[in-house]
Amino acid sequence: MAAALRSVKGMVGLVTGGASGLGRATAERLVQQGASAVIVDLPTSDGPSVAKALGEQCVFAPADVTSEADVKGVLTLVREKFGRLDLAVNCAGIAVAVKTYHAKKDMPHSLEDFQRVLNVNVAGTFNVIRLSAGEMGKNDPDSDGHRGVIINTASVAAFEGQVGQAAYSASKGGIVGMTLPIARDLAPMGIRVVTIAPGLFATPLLAGLPEKVQTFLARQVPFPSRLGQPGEYAHLVQCIVENPMLNGEVIRLDGALRLQP
Repeated sequence: MAAALRSVKGMVGLVTGGASGLGRATAERLVQQGASAVIVDLPTSDGPSVAKALGEQCVFAPADVTSEADVKGVLTLVREKFGRLDLAVNCAGIAVAVKTYHAKKDMPHSLEDFQRVLNVNVAGTFNVIRLSAGEMGKNDPDSDGHRGVIINTASVAAFEGQVGQAAYSASKGGIVGMTLPIARDLAPMGIRVVTIAPGLFATPLLAGLPEKVQTFLARQVPFPSRLGQPGEYAHLVQCIVENPMLNGEVIRLDGALRLQP
């Protein structure tokens, strides 16, 4: 007998970076599909207003993903508010655009900036994964032995990094590289791990660029020749949750984009 696809309805998911961009779209879709969502973002974010707009099935949990105490506090809130955790989506991340060495200024890339990007994007993602897995492990398994899903966010920059993206590409490559071993680590617990590598998306990061630049970038995408919409990322999150055979994989979501130098 074929295994039934899972449903997002009734699940409890936490979304880091959930106050804006891909994370916000994911939290919105989860609630729309009948799930509960915990928006995890910095205290200075729009998290409170976003959660309020999404209603009773959504709460805001201020936290720094690189802090063990903060993330443990989030999981305590999840347990007290909803009683369980089924899904963790890691969208929190930062970027800098700096060359490895700036010849005209005789200036090397800041080591502090490089370390900060890796700390937030790689260590922060791992921090949420390792602690969320413990919470998901308490769930009763379904007929497949399934207890939870963890979805991470990399980038096409992990594969085709551009000038000035040494730190960002290294961090996203780190997320890609740890996807399979973590999926293998957590398989005995019935927890799947999948990473999405988005291309050019209409997020606050790109929205700050001049319209002419946005139009140029959109034309680089073979088809459809436009920027991706955050809702399309959120839709893929739902698809991953619903299909139990998706595990240990990195999925490019980029309209066949392959960035050239």
